[in-house]
Amino acid sequence: MVEAGNWPDETALEGLVRKSVEAAWANLGLKSAASELSVVFTDDASIQTLNAEWRGKDKPTNVLSFPAFPVKAGAQPGPMLGDIIIARETVEREAREEGKPLENHLAHLVVHGFLHLLGYDHETDAEAEVMEGREREILHALAIPDPYAVSE
Repeated sequence: MVEAGNWPDETALEGLVRKSVEAAWANLGLKSAASELSVVFTDDASIQTLNAEWRGKDKPTNVLSFPAFPVKAGAQPGPMLGDIIIARETVEREAREEGKPLENHLAHLVVHGFLHLLGYDHETDAEAEVMEGREREILHALAIPDPYAVSE
C-alpha cells in the first residue's frame, strides 16, 4: 500500500513484493501456508516519526519491520507476519549513491524486512553473517547482485 511519497504504480510494487517474498519463503524452506503481510510504502517524514517512536532514533531510515508475533529464525511463522515500512527518499538516495537500480534495492529491502519478521537480526556479527547470507541467496535467486559487494 502506498501511504505517502512519490512511488511508482502500486501494481508494480505489489509484483516486486510478491516476487521477493516468494523467493525468501522458498529459500527458507518454509511450508506453504496462507500468511498475511503488510508492506507500506511511505516517505522519510513518516518513517522518521515511526523510527523515533519505536527505536528512539529521530531520523529517517530505509526500512522498518514490525513483527506481529515473535518468531525464532528458521521456525515456521504463524498466519500473521507483520508490517514492513519502506521510505521513498532514503531508498532512492541509497540506490543512487550505491549505483544500484531502484528495483533491486527495493527488492533487497523487502527481503531484509521480511527476514526481520521471521526472527532474523543483525545485532551481532554472527547474526549479521547469517542474515546477510540469506539475503544474498534470496537475491541471487531473483538475479539481483550481492547488495553487500563493495563497488569500485
